[in-house]
Formats: sequence, structure tokens, C-alpha cells
Amino acid sequence: MLLLSPASDLQAQRVDGARGHYDLVLILAACALASLGVVMVGSSSIAVAEGMHVGAFHYLHKHLAFLAIGLCAALVAARLELSWLERHALPLLLLGAVLLLLVFAPVIGTRINGAQRWIRLGPFGFQSVEAVKILVVVYLASYLVRHRDDVQGTLSGVLKPIGIASLFAALLLAQPDFGSATLLMAVVLGMVWLGGARLRDLALLGMAVTPLVGWLALSQDYRVKRLTSFLDPWADPFKDGFQLTQALIAVGRGEWFGVGLGGSVQKLFYLPEAHTDFILAVLAEELGFVGILCVLLLFALLIGRGFAIGMRALEQNRHFAAYCAFGLSLMIGLQALVSIGVNLGVLPTKGLTLPLISSGGSSVIMTCAAIGLLARVSYEVSRADNAMMALVAQRQPAMVRP
Repeated sequence: MLLLSPASDLQAQRVDGARGHYDLVLILAACALASLGVVMVGSSSIAVAEGMHVGAFHYLHKHLAFLAIGLCAALVAARLELSWLERHALPLLLLGAVLLLLVFAPVIGTRINGAQRWIRLGPFGFQSVEAVKILVVVYLASYLVRHRDDVQGTLSGVLKPIGIASLFAALLLAQPDFGSATLLMAVVLGMVWLGGARLRDLALLGMAVTPLVGWLALSQDYRVKRLTSFLDPWADPFKDGFQLTQALIAVGRGEWFGVGLGGSVQKLFYLPEAHTDFILAVLAEELGFVGILCVLLLFALLIGRGFAIGMRALEQNRHFAAYCAFGLSLMIGLQALVSIGVNLGVLPTKGLTLPLISSGGSSVIMTCAAIGLLARVSYEVSRADNAMMALVAQRQPAMVRP
């Protein structure tokens, strides 16, 4: 860990020996979102659980269990040295590729609702893409540090990380998982831009990729139906547009202050996926515009704090830490943006959960791990600040009274 001079072993020892602290605002924002998620999962899943005859609080208990596992994952991530992650970025990327390939393996891979996205180990299932998103962010942060000059000055330096991300996106499209593939590419493009890539290089890539994205979006019937139902859900409100129209009805019923916690009507078998993909619509119905505003402010606080930590790391020339913070903040922020947009009818349905709020196993656990890694960045940034202050204090001449 270097602070002032890369060749200074003394300063490296001072940084490693200093103590830091985890960013309290980041942790409190994440805890507030997770707490709101517990309340809304409990409220939105009761009717679904009773309809399946598994007990009224079945999904709530599962969500609490996943949050507990996620807390453990966050604690582990918060204890990892970023230098270790940087050294092992390539093996971690290869691990991500293996996880995506395992979903196609016989016995281990599991198909649910027509999609081959889960790894099944006995009674436990895991959606590998949730871990892959974090591993790709870590690798790309390492790449941007090692090849910063190429990324900032040449088109080939930009093409390499985009090419790697495209391979992962292709594996996701084979599952198929168009939403996660799109999210992954958006995060990678955002990180490359923040890494200093020239806008003209990104514009050239955008012009080349846009027709391909359009073709992929229109190549499958279910994707075309999602687009047409998004453009005019009321044209077929009982078939293709059913889910979106029910979500919009829920949002409209909430008005300013909602109908009251637990008072949602749309969650009573009208709105599909009320406790997962469309939990925000239930929140809007029960807590109204004020509830939506609170969610937006909490996400803005969480993501803004993540970017602030990344900027402080850049000021310290800790580029790997900065790019990790930027990438993780982009990942959480873009997924939240898409989920909120889908629930409010301004984006087509993508099948992405709302981070820390929606019910879900893999998503909850890995989002907690991402928060833990962000907290680790904040710890190392504050540790470097404390080491700097201690070093400056020691170098100042002693004040002697006459």
C-alpha cells in the first residue's frame, strides 16, 4: 500500500500499520434499504405464500435467512485486502466464467421458467450471474490500472475489456438473460469511460454495437412482446400487458401517502412477482409517492457515497480502489434504476430485482457482498488518510517554548 512515493517502503509500512474506519453513511443507507426490504417482502409475499400453502411468512423467513448469509458475505468482503483482490483478479475472472458455464452442466444446472440460470447443489440454488457481476468489476478495475495509458490513448485498449465483457454477455444471452447481459455491458462501458477512455472511441463502439443490440432485442418473440406491451400495455391488458397494467394500477392507487402498510389490493394475486421484480409497485401502493421518494433518496445516498469514496481514492492515487468503488456503485445504481423504471412503466420489463429490497437469494447475498467491498474501499481510503496525517505530524518541527 503506497501513499506518497511508490518506492518508499517506510510509507508503505505506515499505511499498513495505520487504522481506518468504515464509512458510516454508506452502511446506514444500506441498512435502511435492507430494513425497508424486510418490511415490504413481509407485506407483499403473504398472499403468495398462503396461496402456495407454505405458511404466511414463508418468503419473509427465507429473505431473513438470505440477509443473514449476505451479512456474513459482507463481513468477509469488508475484511479482504484490496491488494489481494488486485493480485488475483484474473483467477477470479476465470472463476466467474466457470460459474456461468456450470449452469449448462447436467445435474448441476437447473432450468426454471424456461431459463438456464441456476446452479443447484442439493437443496440450495444459486444464480451465478450475481457473483459474476462483482468478479467482472474487480477484474476490470485491475485492467484499468495495468493498462491505463492504452485505455486513455488507443482504441485497442478499450476493445480488450469490451471484448471480455462481450464473451460473458454471450454466455448470459445463451441462458437466456438479456437483462443481466445488458446491465453487465452498461457497467463495463461506464467503468471504461471513468477510466479515461476517449469519447470518440466509445462513440465508435456504440455505433457498431447498437444494431447488434437491436437485433438481439427483436430476435426472440418474448422480447418483442415485452417491447410492444411496454409501449402500449393497455392495448392487451389481460395478456401481454397484464403485469405492467397491474403495476401501474398499484402505483396509481398509492397517490401521495399510500393506502397503508399491508393494505395493497394488487398483491392479492393480481400483480405477478409482487415480492420480487415488482415489489416497488406494492411499495408505491402502500406507502405512496412519499415511500417512492424515500427509496430514491436512499439509493441516491448509497450510490453518491460510493462515488465519493471512489473520488477520494483517486485523489490518493489508489486507482484500483477507486475503480472498484465506481464499478460497484454503477452496478447497484443501474440495477436499481432499471428496476424502478420497469415498475413505473418507463422501461421495458427486464426481470431485474430491486437491490436490497426485493425478495431473492443470490441477488440479496451478492448485493450485500458488494456493499461489504465498498465498505472495504472506504476503510482503506480512511486508513491512508490517517497514515498521511500521522506522517505529516511526525515531520513537523517540534514547537519548543522559550
